[in-house]
Amino acid sequence: MNFIIVISDTLRRDFLGCYGNKWIKTPNIDLFAEKCLIFDHGYSGSFPTVPHRRDVMTGRYTFTYTGWAPMTHTEPVVAEQFTKAGYTTMLVADCPHILENGYNFDKGFSGWEWIRGQESDRWKTAPHETHSRCDDSKIRNSKWINKLHRRNAAHWRYEEDHFVARTMAESCRWLEENYTRPFFLYVDTFDPHEPWDAPQWYIDMYDPGYKGQVVDYPQYSYTDFLTPEELKHSRMLYAAEVTMVDRWVGRLFQKVEDLGLLDNTVLVFTADHGFLLGEHNIIGKALIDYKTEGRKFTNIPLYSEISRVPWIVNAPGIKPGRKNAIVQAPDIMATFLDYAKLEPPEGMNGKSFKDVIEGKSQKHRDVAVSSPAITGGGNGNAQPVVTDGRWAYYPTGKPIEGVAGRAVDRAVDGIEKEKFEREYVPLLFDRKNDPTEEKNVIDEHGDIVKDFHAKFVKMLEEWNTKPELVEAWKK
Repeated sequence: MNFIIVISDTLRRDFLGCYGNKWIKTPNIDLFAEKCLIFDHGYSGSFPTVPHRRDVMTGRYTFTYTGWAPMTHTEPVVAEQFTKAGYTTMLVADCPHILENGYNFDKGFSGWEWIRGQESDRWKTAPHETHSRCDDSKIRNSKWINKLHRRNAAHWRYEEDHFVARTMAESCRWLEENYTRPFFLYVDTFDPHEPWDAPQWYIDMYDPGYKGQVVDYPQYSYTDFLTPEELKHSRMLYAAEVTMVDRWVGRLFQKVEDLGLLDNTVLVFTADHGFLLGEHNIIGKALIDYKTEGRKFTNIPLYSEISRVPWIVNAPGIKPGRKNAIVQAPDIMATFLDYAKLEPPEGMNGKSFKDVIEGKSQKHRDVAVSSPAITGGGNGNAQPVVTDGRWAYYPTGKPIEGVAGRAVDRAVDGIEKEKFEREYVPLLFDRKNDPTEEKNVIDEHGDIVKDFHAKFVKMLEEWNTKPELVEAWKK
């Protein structure tokens, strides 16, 4: 049995044809999905980029004890389990945040390949001067990350030079060399994360002839800094990048099929989170003010466009179709280990969904919990979401004395930022009748709130969360 996980950063499920989208071209993912199980209730666990990967690699809900931080040398990771069991294990990634600055996410793998140049990667040093395609006031982190990325991409000449193309091509080459022996392959592309810089012919599929400012790396902010035309074009830039991702992820899926691996490989294709593209009058997945000294930051509620992710699974002997079971990032490695008949590492709280894949069970979890780090308690900078698919409950907690007011972690970009003084209010949305989560009905459904809150606290306790953190969320 072989194992492959493919993560596409910031890929919204509702931008894929297999999840009902009618206007964005994703033929390759859609075709592969027809041969697979499509899970309609896959959710992020820990948010955002780095915490999510930590969930995947450890099988834990890591938001309960850490934020955006390096993998520790003592934390058990699943790659170690496979390597010790004799599997060839490989990491191929262009996501910089898990590999740069000693973040140590290559831990346990037999080998690893970092596809250089994405976002904050300090790679190229020329050209010295770079230029945005719009006014810098509309750009996130225009003085550093934006310049780094544009400098790294200045040498591109062909579509094959783009990050997702290089990552998937390298993964295909690795498979050709290693497919005849048991393996675990982890593939991680940062696309379609912004900056959205797909080749022009992809953009012309969705917004041909656009002449305005190209806001391809927008501020994480309320959308009033954009004109309606700029906001629309930003959505089209994202759609173009999704189609480019589809093209190259499709190459990897085809290679898996060409090598005859579908019958002896468990493969999961998913994302870490989504992105707001004007919903709730926000563009981004948090709010950041880079104009203020200290870079003010706050998380926003993890609306369904952010927390609900694509989740496509191949496994030997499956009957293709759709699944309603609730699954989350920590469950992936628990499932891989279950198939491989390997013991889980100490502290894993992910649960195998092998029975769901095999059709022996239709249910996996009662609720999903997605959250930024709660290590400061409910200090105005973390609001989890607890959902059963229909109801989405956003609890609030109490700050932990002596912790509230400290600088937050490095979430969303690896840069330390101070938090906004922001007061969250508890929220409850009925996604069945209010899919865009506009009407807070918390005052009308006290029993549902009580039930969801009790489940959330119980889960924190089951995950061995520090007692003072659990106490902060008891209300």
